[in-house]
Amino acid sequence: MTAMIGELITIIIMAFALGMDAFSVGLGMGMFKLRLKQIFKIGVTVGLFHVIMPLLGMIGGRFLSERFGEVAGYMGGVLLLLLGLQMIWSSFKEEETSAMAPIGMGLLLFALSVSIDSFSVGLTLGIYGAKTMLVLICFGAAATALTWAGLLIGRRVQGLLGQYSEALGGSILLAFGIKLLLPF
Repeated sequence: MTAMIGELITIIIMAFALGMDAFSVGLGMGMFKLRLKQIFKIGVTVGLFHVIMPLLGMIGGRFLSERFGEVAGYMGGVLLLLLGLQMIWSSFKEEETSAMAPIGMGLLLFALSVSIDSFSVGLTLGIYGAKTMLVLICFGAAATALTWAGLLIGRRVQGLLGQYSEALGGSILLAFGIKLLLPF
């Protein structure tokens, strides 16, 4: 029972960390003065991508785990470390402003761009045999809610939190990567 609660808390924290990328990009996109209907659609689309991408990653992770055993576990830890470092690094780079509108193909590209990292985390969780439905529900719900929050806050506050929220998400993934590599 306590192991299940621990797994749930870990997955919720990871979902929050991954959703921070969508939140920070949503802050900037929220400055486009989007209608509430558009904000709803963008959040749902990002949430769906945060379900599809980790699902694909988990399938790949389970395959790797069956083939490579313990080595795959270390690969998952290294993957989280690299992903966390990349998120932290990109949060401090100068932001290129995107002229891409969050409609049609632009919306799909936006959703894909903020959910790519969830594929890598899904790969790691697949290696460790995490509960698939729990992961997908948590990742999708967190990404949807954080995207909506970013877009709505971005409408009101013109870009105060952007880079710091992505750095926070990267720090959380970095910590999980270290925890997987150094059992304590």
